[in-house]
Order: sequence, then structure tokens, then C-alpha cells
Amino acid sequence: MSNYTWDSTFVELFDRCLTRYRGGDHDFNGYYTEDDLAFLRTIGYKPRELFDFIEDFGDEGEPSLTTAVMIASVRRDFLNVVQNGKLSKEETTPDELPARDAELGGHEWLPRIITKARSKLRGELHPDIMYSCGGDRNFLRSHDLAPADFLRAVWAAEDDDEEILEWVNENRGG
Repeated sequence: MSNYTWDSTFVELFDRCLTRYRGGDHDFNGYYTEDDLAFLRTIGYKPRELFDFIEDFGDEGEPSLTTAVMIASVRRDFLNVVQNGKLSKEETTPDELPARDAELGGHEWLPRIITKARSKLRGELHPDIMYSCGGDRNFLRSHDLAPADFLRAVWAAEDDDEEILEWVNENRGG
């Protein structure tokens, strides 16, 4: 895989899988070749992670391909910079997520999306969890925050939820 063109490889794979999905093939397990799986590992992605973006885009029109690439870019950077290219063996399960109505600083959903963002950065999301799912998009849209920007803010804040809260309050639109 070329570091220079990894994003083009991502787009080609996304488009190929989206064509299959729109053609009625919703079993992502048959989408990927061995080369595709090897590529996904180099960017820190599990097969289901890419499929979740394809499925939501195919059904709902979002998140966009551009957003998917930007999110993958942050994850890839975290893998290479922080994790030194080593994939985590840990996994965040759905029962470990804060409740949907949990609040931080008056922002419902914020504790949940922070946990999901940290797990996304580390490549530790359980296959049944998606960063930038419909609930995440509602939170981010209502605060006018880009999903990749939120990931970067979580990365920069490390384990400091108050710093993330401050970032949300300072950067939210509207």
C-alpha cells in the first residue's frame, strides 16, 4: 500500500463496496479481498467499520465519503503516531458506553461520543458500535462540529473530559 495514495485506495474500496451494497448485497463479509483486508489493517480499520459508513451513506446519504476519508485519516494518523503502527487488542463493548442521555456540561450524548471517539482513535470499537452513527451525527450537527475535528480534539485532550467540554463550547457553531 502506498502512503502517498492511501486515500485513493480508500475511496476506490468505498465505491466498490457501495456498488455492491446498492446492488442488494448487504453481507459485508464477502466484500473484501485479502488485499483489501491488508489495506484496512494498515489504516487501523476493521471490515465492519468501513461497512458501517457504506451502509449509512447508502441508506441515509451520510456521513459523506469525504467525512469517511477524514475520519479514517485521523484514525490512521493515531495508529501511526501514537500506537506506532501496532493495533490494539482491546475492545469497547456496547455495554461499556455511557447512556444515551448521559450529560457533561449540559450536553446530552457528550459522554457517549467521547468514549466512542477514544475507542475509534485506538481502533477498539466493538463491531456493533459506530463512531459517527446517527446519534453521533445528531450531536455533532446540532453543535456544528465536524466528526474528524471532534476526533482530533479528543486526541489532543487525551483523558481530560473537561478539556473536550471546553473545546465543544468554544467551537460549536450557531
